[in-house]
Amino acid sequence: MNKLTQLNCVACRGGDPKLTDSEITDLQPHVPQWQLVTQDNILRLQRVFKLKDYAQSLEFTNKIAAIAEAEDHHPLIILEWGRVTVQWWTHVVKGLHKNDFIMAAKTDEIFAQ
Repeated sequence: MNKLTQLNCVACRGGDPKLTDSEITDLQPHVPQWQLVTQDNILRLQRVFKLKDYAQSLEFTNKIAAIAEAEDHHPLIILEWGRVTVQWWTHVVKGLHKNDFIMAAKTDEIFAQ
């Protein structure tokens, strides 16, 4: 079990720092299937999940939404037939925070169920 899945998100405030390159390098092995992508000049974690059909994609999306609400940390989710793309980043820091890695690990755990 990934130790990140045992953690909870901590509310970020304006002025909280984004992760350093070194911190990202340390956390990335915990979510190896996630890619670092830059969109709108903001570094994000992204993973594309492949599922059987639209119904399974929707069910998976709803499970992500439930954990996002519980943790009060919300991703970008793109729902397609047989495919769900998820991006985690922290809006207030305009980049990556430890919360994003926690949620990526929890998303992986949901997918594995």
